[in-house]
Amino acid sequence: MTRPIPAIAGTALALAFAGAAAAATPAPLATGTFATASGAAAGTATIVPQAGGNPVLHVKVSGLPAGVHGVHIHAVGQCEGPAFTTAGGHLNPAGHQHGKDNPAGMHLGDLPNMTVDAQGNGELTQAMPVDAATLRAQLFDADGAAVVVHAKADDYRTDPSGNSGDRIACAVLKAG
Repeated sequence: MTRPIPAIAGTALALAFAGAAAAATPAPLATGTFATASGAAAGTATIVPQAGGNPVLHVKVSGLPAGVHGVHIHAVGQCEGPAFTTAGGHLNPAGHQHGKDNPAGMHLGDLPNMTVDAQGNGELTQAMPVDAATLRAQLFDADGAAVVVHAKADDYRTDPSGNSGDRIACAVLKAG
């Protein structure tokens, strides 16, 4: 025989499941908001820790030129336009060469290319090659870090930046 669950018990059960789901979502390790050279908002960067694995970077952009763009974590947490050179070089604590295809590479800040569609939207998701504690120490050192989108695709081998061109959007990473 099946008995109906009283409304109050059903509500409590639903709230318990919702609370468990919210508790299972980890707080971001880092977040940043992209701006273009003109100062227009252009999306977000979020690094989220993963249970039993390395953190994952999520980049979501809008309002950028269509095409394939290099994306890198840069060693300084500054994004002064229009050229964003204040973000410094790529995050490279081990002193490697650039790119996943470089036998002497790669930088910690080297990431895959991101495709931006005809509407100016693009997304990139990438597991980082180090654990959360190591990444946190590198991102939040004395001068911070930033995520930069470049004008052209990264060739994954040419030091120091993969021939990825000008910096067209930048996001300073802040502790999440």
